[in-house]
Amino acid sequence: MPTRQRPTLAESRAPRPSAARRRRRSVVVLVVVALLATAAWFGARFLYTSVVNPTCTITAGGMTETFDPDQTANAALIAALAVKRELPPRAATIALTTAFQESKIRNLRYGDRDSLGLFQQRPSQGWGTEKQILDMVHATNAFYDALVKFKGYQTADITTIAQKVQRSGFPEAYRDHEGQGRVLASTLTGHSPAGLTCRLDAVKTSVAPDRVASDLAEQMGITSVRTGEGRVVVTAPNATLAWAVAHWGVARAEQYGATRVAIGDRVWDRSKGDEGWSAGSAGTTVTITLG
Repeated sequence: MPTRQRPTLAESRAPRPSAARRRRRSVVVLVVVALLATAAWFGARFLYTSVVNPTCTITAGGMTETFDPDQTANAALIAALAVKRELPPRAATIALTTAFQESKIRNLRYGDRDSLGLFQQRPSQGWGTEKQILDMVHATNAFYDALVKFKGYQTADITTIAQKVQRSGFPEAYRDHEGQGRVLASTLTGHSPAGLTCRLDAVKTSVAPDRVASDLAEQMGITSVRTGEGRVVVTAPNATLAWAVAHWGVARAEQYGATRVAIGDRVWDRSKGDEGWSAGSAGTTVTITLG
């Protein structure tokens, strides 16, 4: 009886698919890869927007610091009151350094013993009532009232002068935050143009232009303001003050629901995230657009 020949390896393979069938398989693979890549892109975008919190970045003198919108808004108020009082930027640096050490520039309703507010001032030490200290305008003016009583504060060591004003139990701690104070003061008083930008969520609600104008008058002493059609327009007497107003508008954009701040041809656009200020020439007219 003849022996049956075992099939060779080549014979045992399945029939090779046709060229057309191979092409169809390639197309299917490419479609699946494209769908997976698209899903990954949208997933990464969702993760980025959901994880990355709103942030403000301030750059001056080669230094960069980041703060959240609440800190930045409070810092803008502190700097604005120095501008209103025609104090030198050094006064704002001292105040902002102190506020960062005492409260991380937050209007705290608690603290050591009876300490409260931005500067952790104590009613028992004569800074005002609890209600007054929690009013950030009152608290900041009280700090400046005490500061200007010390001659030579403009050139004094920051730890020394902050301690004289605050009478803190940890006087050396102020020195650790002088860098943040300098960056904030230089930018928010208008001496470092285009130094502040914020990445914020989309606007949910916005305030009336008259509210912004009222706050500009109270905090920075700016009264030459035009309002209407969701806009606040300020024509400043000089470029430094114009940048102070522009940075104030960006710093408080979260509170007011501002979508755009323009100074001359330069624009901060809320919808453009981290892009910062556009190129162009800056004049002395600042427009804050709301909603």
